[in-house]
Amino acid sequence: MIDPKREASRLVSAADVPFTMFLGFGGGFAPEAALQQGAQAVVVIDFCLEDIACLFSAVDYTYLLKNERFFLLIDPPRQEIKDFILEHYNPSLHGGIRTIPLRTRTEQDQSKFEDTAAAIQEAIDIVGADYSVQAYFGKRWFSNIIRNVRQAQTCPETFWQDKKEKALPIREAAIAAAGPSLDMQIPFLGECKSRNVFIISCDTALPVLLHNGIEPDAVVSIDCQHISYHHFLGCELRDIPLILDIASPPMLAGFSSTPVFFSSGHPLAKYISEAWRPFAQLDTSGGNVTYACLSFVENLGAQRITLFGADFAYIRCQTYARGTYIYPFFSAKQNRLCPIEAGLSAFLYRSPFLPRENVHEKCEYYETSQLRYYRKKLEEKASLMTADISCARGAGVPVNLQKAPHIARHEDTPLCITAEAEQSAAGFLEQYRGGIAALPEAGEDENYMRKLSTAQGRIFTTLLPYVAAVKKRNAELKLKDLINETKHRCVEEIDRVLV
Repeated sequence: MIDPKREASRLVSAADVPFTMFLGFGGGFAPEAALQQGAQAVVVIDFCLEDIACLFSAVDYTYLLKNERFFLLIDPPRQEIKDFILEHYNPSLHGGIRTIPLRTRTEQDQSKFEDTAAAIQEAIDIVGADYSVQAYFGKRWFSNIIRNVRQAQTCPETFWQDKKEKALPIREAAIAAAGPSLDMQIPFLGECKSRNVFIISCDTALPVLLHNGIEPDAVVSIDCQHISYHHFLGCELRDIPLILDIASPPMLAGFSSTPVFFSSGHPLAKYISEAWRPFAQLDTSGGNVTYACLSFVENLGAQRITLFGADFAYIRCQTYARGTYIYPFFSAKQNRLCPIEAGLSAFLYRSPFLPRENVHEKCEYYETSQLRYYRKKLEEKASLMTADISCARGAGVPVNLQKAPHIARHEDTPLCITAEAEQSAAGFLEQYRGGIAALPEAGEDENYMRKLSTAQGRIFTTLLPYVAAVKKRNAELKLKDLINETKHRCVEEIDRVLV
């Protein structure tokens, strides 16, 4: 009475997305129809291995199993589902993603498939957030990194300079963030300086420290945006080590006589560190420079860490400590129709405030979703570290620095060191440019990554953030045109550096 192939074709046609996930295998008709209609990836999630084995013993599914675009997950745990999506789904290459439940199958194991659907949605949310960042910063990251390669060729071999006269590993460290509470904590930070405590400053807090006569032992900057330039205007770094993400604006390295580059999570930064010159690795997954500073002092072996100005909130309607870039920035932009107060107010209210998690707290502060995310990530990292971490007296917002019940023992991490490059920066960029130009043409309705060799896959992975940026600005581009356009633009960008 029912033609299963025809019904499967109708079901898939209604979805019409390149990345399709089926909850339930059924008779295999739906995933087969999706592959025939050109889906780039077809994923089936089902449970009960015995039933699937019985079905495969009775029916020939050679067409599915030999197709490189088909994936079958049997009895997968929740985390495996999330990891699979994070690894295989790329919005730039696949476009949309759709989950199709086979109703007659999912009703038999309703709780398992509901949990599966929730895990899929969690993974999609993570991918979506990461994709949004890549689409916004992808071009700038690429441009900054390839320009910093030339400067990185001659950067110091270590984070640490012997003339600073401090022993390694560092036992006690202070991190200076730029929250409003830093105004009140400056005297305590001065005491740390007198006790020869290692002081690391976020780039935003640097002018505040220098204005108060406190010279930090290192400064960290991770932002790829050119607004970072304002943090260093009027600051005399002299021999203070400036720790820079290799995706930082190229002009920043000129502010210090000892700039040191590190590699974060960008695939091009990782590729450079593996294929050209090894760079130190810092964890920047928290999305803010205070988190990166915590990773830095962890690498240095600090066992006691104090946070200054780490508010992750606006205290009494103040966004940053006095002396940070924001005040001269808006002062220079003010006029009779828009005084500095108007600029500061617009900056304060640019994002909606969240309700307080603890309504009984007396401190007057305001949180946004982004600031709360930053705080939660820092709390999560701190809970997994063995170091004794605390906030300085006078902190405006309580940061929960409780340890996790079972802390994985942090082994002493050797000081991050870079090594001499085996070839020149120009030679490496020429080689990398040739690798991009040699990437094969993309066809329609194919898994492009499966088409590449291991070496080609490594190079193409470095372009994915740029692909996201191109896709955002040219949403109409098909896969073939999108990849060709990205290759063309990246080769042009490298040619400008090599001139």
